[in-house]
Amino acid sequence: MASTVTSDAAKRPGYGQLLRTPGAWTFLLPGFAARQPFAMLTIGIVLLVQHTTGSYGSAGAVAAVTGVSMALFAPQSGKLADRFGQRAVLVPGVLVHAASGVALTALALAGAPLWVLFAAAVPTGASVPQVGPMVRARWAAKLEGSPLMSTAAAFESVTDEFTFVVGPVLATALCTGVHPAAGLAAEAALTLVGGLLFAAQKGTQPAHGRIAADGPRRGGTSALSVPGVRVLVVAFLGIGTVFGGMQVSLTAFTEEIGDPGANGLMYGLFAAGNMLAGIAVGAIAWKTGPRRRLVLGYAALTAATSVLWAAHSLVLLGVVGLIVGLCIAPALITGFTLVESLVPAGTRTEAFTWLTGAVALGQAAAVTVAGRLADAYGSSAGFLVPLGGTALALLTLVALRSRLEAHPAGRTVARGIGHRVPVTVD
Repeated sequence: MASTVTSDAAKRPGYGQLLRTPGAWTFLLPGFAARQPFAMLTIGIVLLVQHTTGSYGSAGAVAAVTGVSMALFAPQSGKLADRFGQRAVLVPGVLVHAASGVALTALALAGAPLWVLFAAAVPTGASVPQVGPMVRARWAAKLEGSPLMSTAAAFESVTDEFTFVVGPVLATALCTGVHPAAGLAAEAALTLVGGLLFAAQKGTQPAHGRIAADGPRRGGTSALSVPGVRVLVVAFLGIGTVFGGMQVSLTAFTEEIGDPGANGLMYGLFAAGNMLAGIAVGAIAWKTGPRRRLVLGYAALTAATSVLWAAHSLVLLGVVGLIVGLCIAPALITGFTLVESLVPAGTRTEAFTWLTGAVALGQAAAVTVAGRLADAYGSSAGFLVPLGGTALALLTLVALRSRLEAHPAGRTVARGIGHRVPVTVD
């Protein structure tokens, strides 16, 4: 009986066992702080620029420039980290990000023209540290061949969702309760301190260079050359439209009802649903293949976002927002699981940054469009943006789902980061 219990435990390692991995907390704690920019930056910019200009459209446009810059530079950051090491990319990155974030804040408070804010937003977005993908790469290097890798995959997704619970709520509380610039100031400080502490953990940094664990890497080969990765990038653009559309439209809605302080609570409900679903997804032993789960997840997300525009009370919108959040985590986790089966280890960090960059790009487009719609027609029109983005992503997945299969002979599907087990792809 004892041997059976031990065997079952080995097959189903839990979060507690994962967190007892030697050295894990040395990169998890600073990594959590350094992850906050992705969750705080957009809402911090929207709240500050809307305060200084009075326009959600202008605020969304500045936030969009930041998001586009991040989306364009994130994959290059991941490629450089794979080649030269995470520390070599992180240290200059966090210094540039903190300085440019402070500059953007000062210019906005000084009433600088919109084009000047755009210019300051470019380096702010381009230098956002890609800590989430780097943490995933560290888990993969530390747990290579261990059944704990599937647990690490779920844990990282839950951590991402928890970041979106804490970050926007913290930024909103600081902007509405302290000063409109306080959210961006806190974001810059967390980036600087957390990023430098994370970079200092050289002992857990993955090996880098042109030789990966699965053999030599072809010079110039990019993770984006894999058709399945391109499909996932389009799918993750849809998730970005949900984040961006919800941030702007919830802000506009709470302003319309005269309770701007409720914005943090509302977005917190949305993000809490995201986190809770992530915990559940990581605990389930799935019998359905990841491709099918991804399509079903996007179908559920599209259905949930289709009723956002019709929610005209705080309570109803909170309930719908929670449901939308519950539908996001399964899609995110499944997407990250699939990309692991599609790319070699030598392009692991780059592949993750293409997906996070796609979320940022979708978020950038959404805050721009939703901001314009909210200015012209009210918050209800802004809520149509997540619906449009997820519907287009769903159509893409249905049409191109065959490209999400790993074709090389002998490859298996990853249930977690770097953990390959023979399961049914479909």
